[in-house]
Amino acid sequence: MLSRVADSIYWMNRQIERAENVARALETTLDLALDGTVSPGRLWNALVCTFGDQTDFWARHGLADQAQVIRFLAFDPHNANSISSCLQAARENARTVRDMISSPMWEEINKAHLFVRAAAAVQGEHPREFLEEVKRASQLITGVTDATMSHGEAWHFARMGRLIERADKTSRVLDVEAYFQPATAAGATETAAPALEDPATAVRWSAVLESASALEMYRKEYGAVSRRNVAEFLILDRAFPRAMHFCLIKAEESLLAVTGGVKGAYSNPAEQRIGRLRSELDYGHIDEILVGDGGLHGFIDAFQGRLNGASHAIHDTFFALAPVGRV
Repeated sequence: MLSRVADSIYWMNRQIERAENVARALETTLDLALDGTVSPGRLWNALVCTFGDQTDFWARHGLADQAQVIRFLAFDPHNANSISSCLQAARENARTVRDMISSPMWEEINKAHLFVRAAAAVQGEHPREFLEEVKRASQLITGVTDATMSHGEAWHFARMGRLIERADKTSRVLDVEAYFQPATAAGATETAAPALEDPATAVRWSAVLESASALEMYRKEYGAVSRRNVAEFLILDRAFPRAMHFCLIKAEESLLAVTGGVKGAYSNPAEQRIGRLRSELDYGHIDEILVGDGGLHGFIDAFQGRLNGASHAIHDTFFALAPVGRV
């Protein structure tokens, strides 16, 4: 497979997954706004910070409010992480690899792009219906991809891109408490299990689970919502499809299917970085994560940095063109 084709398929799926995750986060923030346990300005600023777009947003819009943030994250053509920009880029990537994907995939990606483009003309109207449709479109594209595309190299690049993006966004949503809790004193560490969690905290952690469609599966395993158990479920669970550990396990499976490598060894930087990150979660324990350097926020910061490193290694291994030597 040509490197540019693999690159387009990989990023097409990352962009579709990113659009869905932005929609999920917006929907959860709308729910928290109704709850009223966090001031609106703090709440909507936290959402912008979750995706790392605060510098751009503040420079162009100043203080955050609901209408501005929804426009910025859903429809802004100048924000590369907006739903509209992601689906437009995904559609362009799909167009360049039209011969590698199935007709149903191409049709569903086109439908999603056209739906968001039409919604942009009346942005702000019926945001919940819009966000539900974006999530549904993304899930439909994923289902059609699995059902109509041969599970060869192209499919594995698609799954790899989708799961690396999902692991990143799950970690970002899980880090939302960093924007709500008081700063920890210098030299202090978090406690693994606070003595008592107030109702507002339980509401916020329930919202985190809802943003990953994880509340029902979480309750089957743990019952009552607590910070420790939510973190354990979304970081270390091996069976839930949006848990960070699950995403890395399956992303590594696809990577090794492409390279012909074996688990526990590596022949290129991509295998090394993904395998090392996955193995850390294999043997991780939630209490160690919560009381380690920087607590949960420090762990997530480190995870995101290493996941970005793995993504760069995938690019360098498969997509980057090596310079032609001079004779």
